[in-house]
Amino acid sequence: MQIPPRFDITRPDIARVVTAFYELIRQHPNLGPVFAAHVTDWHSHEAKITDFWANSILHERSYDGNPLQVHRAAGNVRPGMFETWLALFDLTLRQELSPEQAEAWSALVHKIGRSLRAGVVEKTTKTGGVPILKF
Repeated sequence: MQIPPRFDITRPDIARVVTAFYELIRQHPNLGPVFAAHVTDWHSHEAKITDFWANSILHERSYDGNPLQVHRAAGNVRPGMFETWLALFDLTLRQELSPEQAEAWSALVHKIGRSLRAGVVEKTTKTGGVPILKF
């Protein structure tokens, strides 16, 4: 039995959003260098992220990875970056999709973003962004 998609969208739509989003990321003065420190093959990265979203939205089984582990291991993810990342993603969704699709995907990306932020940034900082020096 196949699970229906979370909302009406196609894999090509997802790929288009991912490509447009990472174009914005590469140009962003703060996030661009963070990603550039880790991503050398943008085509492969975008394909992997497209697989992630196809898995999350369409229930495909094409993604094999651990986003929390990857973001923790990056070592350069800081408080405030998730808010910027989410704002750029929302902008991309509004530019590339219908309002209904953008709203549905935005709700999902914010849920995942909260989880990543909690696992990456909030796990390493106290209230107010003060770093926890020992884990």
